[in-house]
Amino acid sequence: MAGSWWSSAAVTHGLVALFAMGSWISVNSLWVELPVIVNVLHEGWYLPAYISVLIAFGNIGPVAVTLTHHCAPGRLNERLVIHCIQALAVVASALLAVFWSHTVTISGVKRSLPFMFFTFVLSLVCCTSNVTFLPFMFSYPSQYIRTFFIGQGFSALFPCIVALGQGVGKLECKTVNGTVESERLKENFPAQNFFWFLCVMLSISALSFQALMHRRTRTLENAPQQEAANPAVEAKNGEETHPLHNGGTPVSEDQVQVEEQPQTFWTRRNVYLLSLLAVSNALTNGVLPSVQSFSCLPYGPMTFHLAVVLGNIANPLACFLAMFVVLRSSSGLGLLSVAGGVCAAYLMALAALSPCPPLLGTSVGMAFVVISGILFTGLYSYLKVVIGTLLHEAGHKALLWAGISIQAGSLVGALTMFPLVNVYSVFERSQDCVNNCTSRSV
Repeated sequence: MAGSWWSSAAVTHGLVALFAMGSWISVNSLWVELPVIVNVLHEGWYLPAYISVLIAFGNIGPVAVTLTHHCAPGRLNERLVIHCIQALAVVASALLAVFWSHTVTISGVKRSLPFMFFTFVLSLVCCTSNVTFLPFMFSYPSQYIRTFFIGQGFSALFPCIVALGQGVGKLECKTVNGTVESERLKENFPAQNFFWFLCVMLSISALSFQALMHRRTRTLENAPQQEAANPAVEAKNGEETHPLHNGGTPVSEDQVQVEEQPQTFWTRRNVYLLSLLAVSNALTNGVLPSVQSFSCLPYGPMTFHLAVVLGNIANPLACFLAMFVVLRSSSGLGLLSVAGGVCAAYLMALAALSPCPPLLGTSVGMAFVVISGILFTGLYSYLKVVIGTLLHEAGHKALLWAGISIQAGSLVGALTMFPLVNVYSVFERSQDCVNNCTSRSV
């Protein structure tokens, strides 16, 4: 009885979600904890620029994996790579929890070198996961791709919930000598505890992958015995015993190669799907996160927190919807992308008009920015899951290129916004406890 429970599809879905959770939880946690650590580290609010550059350098990992696939096809052991980067992430997060606030003096200036180094290592792991985790999922039926994206949604949701419990970004306005000043409230627990939470989450993800590998080994060992006991099963069950449609039982890497489709991958439809995937990730992972504070904070801290939290909840909910409804029409996917683009354009317009966006100080304005954020995240999350499902049907190579498209789009989006936000200061921040529009007109 215990063995049948452990081999059930529900357990497989749970393990896949926890495994996927570890893909980007490190970088998401760093961004969520930023308001706390900038008050301690010497780089201050220049820290986001450093983190963006370190994440960009993390693309060394995907480049190395892609070149290996190109130069030595079939030689890369994806399972071994995943084990290595997961172990690296667990060790780096544990060391980050201990040494994150330590500094090193370079040319007479204190630098947060330990934090920078461990941030780079965690960024390398996150970037590499896009071209290893996703192709690995080809050995499972297509419905598990949707569970995988639900798990990736958790990688943003869980750190956000913990940060809210920590009290990140809370402030109060005080009048001192006739002047209103903002004072940030002390967090409920320190950044070190938050980074230990990150270490625990990464450990759970690694253990989940190990459990998936253990189940795979037992399944492959038991398969010959079952066939010998009942040789008529395969002929009788037909498609039900197909290695990619057997209720969640994975296949070996050799079987994956057999399952590859012989026809050309670079069809117009597949290029179209990869393009949509790249654009959606450029917006969701690069462009909009860079300006979210400019588009939301003028309406107040509560609006900002609602937009972040509800957006992160919309992500896994949209992925869950894709478990039951898969839109296969190319024109339908295009319309979803356009609808998400309209929401993105509205949020970008608010950021450009900061600190005096339209409908400021009204409930309608607050509702519009929160709803736009929810629709933007939900539509593009659903789009990415559906595209991942469709590319799963095109083979292992398709999922590899899906990971490359995700990473390339995210990188282009981040690099495009970096100079606009951090160099040219195109967007203007709103000041706390001040009527920004009145002070601006004066």
